[in-house]
Amino acid sequence: MNKTVDINLANILFHIDEKAYNKLQRYLEAIKRSFAGTPGSDEILADIEARIAELFQEKLENERQVISLKEVDEVITVMGQPEDYMVDEDIFEDAPKTEGRSASRVKKLYRDIDNKYIGGVCAGLEHYLGFDALWIRLLFIFFALFTGFGFIAYILLWILVPEAATTSQKLDMRGEPVNISSIERKVKEGIDDVTQRVRNVDYEKVGNDLKSGGRNIFDTLGDIIMFLFKVIGKFIGILLIIIGAATLIGLFIGLFTVGILDIIHIPGIDFYDMVNSTNAPVWLVTLLAFFAIGIPFFFLLYLGLKILVNNLKSIGNIAKFSLLGLWLLSLITLVILGIQQASAHAYTGSVSEDAILFDGKAPDTLLVRIRESELLDRRNHVGVDGMIVTHSADGDRILVSDEMFFDFKKSEDSLARIQIRKDADGSSFDDARNRAGRINYSYAVQGNSITLDEHLTTAAENKIRDQEVRVVFLVPVGTVIEFEEAAKGHLGRVTRYDEDLYRSDIPDYRWQMQEDGKIRCLDCPDSVYGEEQDENGHIIINKEGLDINIRENGDSFKMQIDEQGVRIKAKEQP
Repeated sequence: MNKTVDINLANILFHIDEKAYNKLQRYLEAIKRSFAGTPGSDEILADIEARIAELFQEKLENERQVISLKEVDEVITVMGQPEDYMVDEDIFEDAPKTEGRSASRVKKLYRDIDNKYIGGVCAGLEHYLGFDALWIRLLFIFFALFTGFGFIAYILLWILVPEAATTSQKLDMRGEPVNISSIERKVKEGIDDVTQRVRNVDYEKVGNDLKSGGRNIFDTLGDIIMFLFKVIGKFIGILLIIIGAATLIGLFIGLFTVGILDIIHIPGIDFYDMVNSTNAPVWLVTLLAFFAIGIPFFFLLYLGLKILVNNLKSIGNIAKFSLLGLWLLSLITLVILGIQQASAHAYTGSVSEDAILFDGKAPDTLLVRIRESELLDRRNHVGVDGMIVTHSADGDRILVSDEMFFDFKKSEDSLARIQIRKDADGSSFDDARNRAGRINYSYAVQGNSITLDEHLTTAAENKIRDQEVRVVFLVPVGTVIEFEEAAKGHLGRVTRYDEDLYRSDIPDYRWQMQEDGKIRCLDCPDSVYGEEQDENGHIIINKEGLDINIRENGDSFKMQIDEQGVRIKAKEQP
């Protein structure tokens, strides 16, 4: 059983094995002796401790793990032995550098606060990408002015990317090895000179590698493949960032337009209340939709940033679980509201009215008129499925719809009747029937004409529930039916007729009710069916059947198809 010690290294608490602690203590004391009397030695020692603490944190799987001799040895290997680095190192500038001191590192993204204008984001990207910060700043300004994406991207990077505060972080930002030598050089000589010298060491190392042949063809192929994978990964990261940011921008626009318009009651937004059956305000639904859609796309954006930025600062478990809980709450609430909305149309109820049109025997001719209304003026109103919101003559807000259809059926006696059926949807049969009963519709009888309202109305509190009116005329056999032009578009699909016409063309002609319940056209011309004729013969298609008569070069060929069958006749002309 080993004894453990709690140590505070760079203000971070670690649990360390006693033997490992003794070795680490000897190591730090040796480093302190190496830099005794050196200008800036306190800052060098503080940065070295911060770097060692950072390496320990990378190796720990959880905060309760104990640091053993293995972790201490690995850290010492990375940092180097104190005796390898002399304070008076300028004496040995011409001496060949050892390979262990020139190990290259992958750059990490930090905000460069030493060269910042605002938050140091562009200066940090200069080191990470290798582009001049001026061009990066111009790109951010361009996208901020024309798309708004540049502003959002800069703010997110400012929040999520940590600043390069310590010496080791500044060396990481430039991709330089962070060990005793580099930290000492950084503090003693200045960061510009260190960067140039490290780059020189890198070039010399690459040249030595090529000369010694240490990298074979397989290593080169492996590096190429890994490079391609990294490029693909970066491309995916950029794509995720673009998708996530574009979606969030669209949601922000929707949130601050629809929501604000509802709060200040812009005309047209109140139509939402006519469709909504949940009584949830539009700003609440918009906010829930923003969270339900926006949070997944925020994490998509964050994932893209994690792919591009190796050391991206985490938003923390508290923020992650809070966003997850908010997303689940928004999603569940929207599902509940959606179920309530769908249940409002789950049932259809009807209310019917029957009446005799004329006192005594019906007239020989029945004229159907349509009374048009200014309430259906759609130029200044928003509508759904033919229904608009407007105001009555009394100033009350009402719903108006042109969902009115009429049909004809045969009466069983000599009386003409009218049946009016009103339909509406509801969350139950009783609710649907009540809404149908509150539909207002009227007609008028004068002489032998019947005038139907072109529209139906209902109070705004009844809301839009697929309200419609169907009128059925029961007329005796032999009654002639005529229409006004406005009747087009309102004839239903129940009426049976014996001509091959489009339903919208029926009001153009006069019709008569037959014994079999069909209406027969009295004045339909043959041209309705089409006619084509040329100098050699003629083809006629009409209600008598199909008649083909062709003469060419003295020959005659005639074929007739009608209810009697098919007759073909051919003979030679004299």
